[in-house]
Amino acid sequence: MNALEPYEEIVDFIAAGSTPQAVVAFRPSTEAQTRVAMLVGRSKVGRISNEEQAELDDYMRLEHLMVMAKARARRFTQLAP
Repeated sequence: MNALEPYEEIVDFIAAGSTPQAVVAFRPSTEAQTRVAMLVGRSKVGRISNEEQAELDDYMRLEHLMVMAKARARRFTQLAP
């Protein structure tokens, strides 16, 4: 998986249009989840390259963005009739 793929997943999700319910339900691909788990594991044992650490940092920023978007989307779903 190259470093741009996680961004592409998010960009595709946004570009396709979404609803608050879709934002709440969004989950990264299995490949992205597997890659993050591998990077976290390597980081914990101190066996991560600078490039991999930068990739992991990117994943963490994306995760933070999606957590914020999901929190906001939940508020919108609670306001809907």
